[in-house]
Amino acid sequence: MLEVKGLEAWYGESHILHGVGLEIRSGEVVTLLGRNGAGKTTTLRAIMGLVGRRTGSIRFDGREVIGARSDQIARAGIGYCPEERGIFASLTVTENLLLPPVVQPGGLDLDTIYALFPNLKERANSPGTKLSGGEQQMLAIARILRTGAKLLLLDEPSEGLAPVIVQQIGRTIRELKQRGFTVLLVEQNFRFAQTVADRHYVMEHGQVVDTVANADLAASMDRLHEYLGV
Repeated sequence: MLEVKGLEAWYGESHILHGVGLEIRSGEVVTLLGRNGAGKTTTLRAIMGLVGRRTGSIRFDGREVIGARSDQIARAGIGYCPEERGIFASLTVTENLLLPPVVQPGGLDLDTIYALFPNLKERANSPGTKLSGGEQQMLAIARILRTGAKLLLLDEPSEGLAPVIVQQIGRTIRELKQRGFTVLLVEQNFRFAQTVADRHYVMEHGQVVDTVANADLAASMDRLHEYLGV
């Protein structure tokens, strides 16, 4: 579904990504692991066309999108959930959910979303300012499920959340996988990542330096410890 080759990215004069390569098959959950500053978030932003400049190749569903604008990439079927979540504070949960346009068939309706996120159903008429951090994260993920996006880019969905909420986010990601969604997940929480992912790409200094299948984790812990300090 997604094939990235030789991806370079810049913010102004700062050269952040140095030849990133990765691929994600339809229906997979794949994580980008790495320490702070490794280039994980920039990789997501580069896929979405949200960096100052990028070169290389990004093929989504067989189509080259390296030259496309961010709105064109979103309409092609990639949904992006940034780390800062971007909840509209003055809008209710339901209004936040209804705000993004439906870009293609296959999105989830409100009833299905509320079944996936019962916390949000209880807070349907609450403004964004009244939501907990966990509820805001659920809303940020839920909001892109209506759009019809087939590939979900999730940036640090477990960041700063209580363990019980992290478990709930994990259950939701596994449910989305069962429903046929494809997910690229940026994480620092390796313990969380291993509960949801099929494969892990490890990043250092703006490059992918290793790939580990979830089934091979036990045999790869020494390497991962060196990369991540886990």
